[in-house]
Amino acid sequence: MSLFLMNRYLGDDDDDEDAKESRSKALLEKLQKQAKEREQQALSNRTVVKSEEDEKEGKRKRRKPEDSEELSTKVKKSKKKASPLKTETAEDQTAATETSSEVESSTAAKQQSSKDKNESEIQTDTSAEPKSSSQPGFPILGGFEKKTVQKVHRVLPQWLAQPDVIQKDIKSNLVPVSLVSEICPKLLKRLEKNGIHNLFPVQAEVIPAVLEGVCHGLLMGRGGYRPRDICVSAPTGSGKTLAFVIPIVQALSERVLCQVRALIVLPTKELAQQVYKVFCTYAEGTNLKVVMIAGQKSFAAEQASLSENKGALSCSLADIVVATPGRLVDHINKNDGFSLQHLRFLVIDEADRMIDSMHQSWLKLVTQAVYKKGGDLSIFGRREPGPITAASLSPSQMPLQKLLFSATLTQNPEKLQQLGLHQPRLFSSIHSSASSTQEASQPSEKFNFPEGLTEYYIPCTLSKKPLILLHLLLRLKFSTVLCFTNSREAAHRLFMLVKLFGGVQVAEFSSRLSPSERKKTLRDFEQEKIQLVISTDAAARGIDIQGVKCVVNYDAPQFIRTYIHRVGRTARAGKSGISFTFLLGVQEKNFLQMVTDAGSPSVQKQIIQPESLKSMEACYEQTLVELGNAIKDEKAKKRRTL
Repeated sequence: MSLFLMNRYLGDDDDDEDAKESRSKALLEKLQKQAKEREQQALSNRTVVKSEEDEKEGKRKRRKPEDSEELSTKVKKSKKKASPLKTETAEDQTAATETSSEVESSTAAKQQSSKDKNESEIQTDTSAEPKSSSQPGFPILGGFEKKTVQKVHRVLPQWLAQPDVIQKDIKSNLVPVSLVSEICPKLLKRLEKNGIHNLFPVQAEVIPAVLEGVCHGLLMGRGGYRPRDICVSAPTGSGKTLAFVIPIVQALSERVLCQVRALIVLPTKELAQQVYKVFCTYAEGTNLKVVMIAGQKSFAAEQASLSENKGALSCSLADIVVATPGRLVDHINKNDGFSLQHLRFLVIDEADRMIDSMHQSWLKLVTQAVYKKGGDLSIFGRREPGPITAASLSPSQMPLQKLLFSATLTQNPEKLQQLGLHQPRLFSSIHSSASSTQEASQPSEKFNFPEGLTEYYIPCTLSKKPLILLHLLLRLKFSTVLCFTNSREAAHRLFMLVKLFGGVQVAEFSSRLSPSERKKTLRDFEQEKIQLVISTDAAARGIDIQGVKCVVNYDAPQFIRTYIHRVGRTARAGKSGISFTFLLGVQEKNFLQMVTDAGSPSVQKQIIQPESLKSMEACYEQTLVELGNAIKDEKAKKRRTL
């Protein structure tokens, strides 16, 4: 029963494993300490016993000559008594000998008994040690030896570890449109009419892959199986939008009934507007209808553009829907005429940001709307697919194919798992020749940087930032500059400062402006009526702004994905571009480490000499005073309106 002896002071049974192990180690150390103390006590006892033996031995040696003297005197006396008789009998000699031997034997017996007694005491004390050590705790069944723990390695799935490689160098790897045989003649003419005679590498790889899944119609993929989902990770400005527009328009161009068969979800209104325009351009001349639901119109207006009621039936008016997540959720929940039961393509652009916004549960709602229960039970009815078996392939049903696009697509399988991908296929311009097994101690991801981008950073102080920006614009004559700040308040303040300083045509681009004002700002910027646009990260995601020659990170980005999307507004479509990042002293080390780990070719240091800024300092000080007054006036005006 001693095996089940437990000490309740050690804690409750439901403590975690680490706490139990630490308590066991503490108990073991305590027991070992007690054992050492007893061992030392035993050694000290032996030392005491030995000293006592030495003392007794000394006494015995001192007594021995005295005993021998007494014995000799006795013998002499006996001889004197016997001398008158002049005879010495053998009996007297024997008695004397026996007397001396008895004295010696009694002394030795005493010494041996004391020695045996001390040894028995030591043995008893030693045997009692395990009993005393077992009393305060449970019996120790095994030791706690340190085991070498193997390093944890991150093993990527096969489709992530070995993607289809896309060439990064756009100019050297252009593919003539005529060589892509999968594109139909109508779209070839449309491409040539729009001045596109060559496809970029990502387009030449992805377009045939998507069209391969619809070569036998919309109901089945290659070989009668469900088509694979496709993920694309390519640099900004590499032509990803056209890579999904062309195959979707071609696949749906032969449709008979108007139903929502393609849904494109994007993170911002501006990006949705841009993709909507591209779809309208290539759907021209077909029966396909493209509708955008991004909150730029009222809900009722968007509802009317999606469907109409004919008697008791609701008929769809859209084949392709371009949407933002929030507005899409509103229509799924509130618009009864909006049906996704015939959806064939789900495109998720800027997929990494869309994954981060999955808290809105928009993807779950889309999936539920596609496989809605109680729907059509004919051959066109749909049920949510499970594992591939012979039974699951009969009867056939229209598959839902997901297409993911991003310049910073995550390689975290746990995040990608949220998307429910089916046998995904990855196209990427980054592929390491190393093994797919990576150490967990090196979790940094590599990303795509535009081929024609030249990166600089400028060390500076907080007070010199505005002067350096003005120096780039007025002295170095940079034009069509897109400047990024970390907040809309900082963007507005910098906009007012540059405007008050003068000499620069400047505009701001943030959520402070209405959609129409932002649209006008971008149009004037592309026409070079505006030299500088100061923006928040609202313009950093996916928006194709024509003619951006320089990007300035006025506030250093905190995350590498933000940096990549900011600098990706220039050096697009194989063109060259420059980026400048203003860094404070405390930011320099971390920023350079972050960019290097992400795979940036090189970030060059550019120093602005203080002498170059001196001539502007007097005017700058005066402008700061004017800025303070202007901000006060704005706040007073806001209070009056409230």
